[in-house]
Amino acid sequence: MAKVYDVPADILLSRLADILKSENIGKPEWAMFVKTGSHADRPPQNREWWYIRCASILRKLYLHGPVGINDLRIMYGGAKSVGYGGAHHRDAGGSIIRHAIQELEKLGYVEKVAGKGRVVSHQGMKKLDRLASDILDELAVKNPMLKIYS
Repeated sequence: MAKVYDVPADILLSRLADILKSENIGKPEWAMFVKTGSHADRPPQNREWWYIRCASILRKLYLHGPVGINDLRIMYGGAKSVGYGGAHHRDAGGSIIRHAIQELEKLGYVEKVAGKGRVVSHQGMKKLDRLASDILDELAVKNPMLKIYS
């Protein structure tokens, strides 16, 4: 069985975002108007960015184990220009990450570990591994050399 790190992230995230959208993951009303952090100049241009961010957070929790909100804020942060000097790192907005994790917890894909952060639950791990296996099977049809990984 293939794992999440065996398939390309862009394909996995787009498919997982579609699955989360079909499972009616909650999208806040303010999601259309907010920037993703102080480093961003504008709100995201993609209308489906909320589902892609939820899928990305689920993938990061799968790959990096127990992760806290502040760790995710650092991961999703970016460089902010400060005039003539070099750019400085700014963390991403915490509200977006908190709401996404709360919605993933409602679906049962994420659970909290006391004092360490969030991890992917057994149900979430099973869903991600099955999706990765399906993607790898489809890629193996196009490139037969990938069959050794499935």
